[in-house]
Amino acid sequence: MPRPEILFLTSSLSSFAEGDLRMLRETYPVREVVTGGSPAGSLTEKFSLGLAILSGVLRTDLTFSWFAHNHAYLAVMVARLLGKKSLVVVGGYEVAREPEIGYGALLDPEMGKKVRYVIENADCILAVSEFSKREIVAVAGPRRIETVYNGVDTSVFSPGGPKENIILTVCNVSTENIVVKGLDTFIDAARHLPEVRFVLFGRDLDGALNTLNLDAPPNVEFVPSPSEGELLQWYRRTKVYCQLSYRESFGVALAEAMSCECVPVVTDRGALSEVVGGVGFVVPYGDTRATVDAISRALTSDMGPVARERVRDIFSVERRGKELRRIIATLQS
Repeated sequence: MPRPEILFLTSSLSSFAEGDLRMLRETYPVREVVTGGSPAGSLTEKFSLGLAILSGVLRTDLTFSWFAHNHAYLAVMVARLLGKKSLVVVGGYEVAREPEIGYGALLDPEMGKKVRYVIENADCILAVSEFSKREIVAVAGPRRIETVYNGVDTSVFSPGGPKENIILTVCNVSTENIVVKGLDTFIDAARHLPEVRFVLFGRDLDGALNTLNLDAPPNVEFVPSPSEGELLQWYRRTKVYCQLSYRESFGVALAEAMSCECVPVVTDRGALSEVVGGVGFVVPYGDTRATVDAISRALTSDMGPVARERVRDIFSVERRGKELRRIIATLQS
């Protein structure tokens, strides 16, 4: 059977979407549409997007959409009309409804209808964790759904050099993420461990870094203009990686850090404990005392190497690529 040509669509080329695009190009002819992440846009922009998707679907055999946003809604609809196959990766935000923190696409009724249409009409929905799979099924009934974990390139994200007593967290810094990513708890924990170095690594999106800086003790360091090479070096130096989020559908940075033999400390929310398994420490969200205790224990833990082995066994790019190729083959058979 000839290799299918794929139309790859995403609202933004995040590291995980870009990784899938790179893997797909190794095996298939691929066309791509990157929408830029605009939730609405002008009529001209909507028309241009619709035209690009129509043209792409006509010229390819299968659509592969990252995120069940507007681009996936149009791609699934056009693919059904033209008798083509569609596959959609649900990142997690699309099926979230967290009114307490104003988070999730389902808080918008119009977007919720589009998400449900995508889930019910795509030929295959991919969840990035079992947690996310349960959320997807609770929103709507997919024709077919499979869990394929996000992949980490363990040949790149690898240990190197001695570990230092550094506590690292990685995320984009925004007013919303202070709560969503548990940055307030991270900084509060640093206050209780003044002799330990805490590092927040991530771009400042809306000036929230200034707010955090005003409240941060002297042992908190901010790296606001990071590069990928810098991030790898921080992972390699860091002893403990924290993901103290309100919710996560997977946690790519967490898996990258584990691959570099960082000992993970995570909250009991979303898929974080699913990713960590038994090779780290799990604490209640927002519980500073429990977080401080877990960080203290992680600093003396020797679980870094087994954390890396877990990523190599379950969350490698090779495993994800193999699963994607298998699923695409079944859709084309």
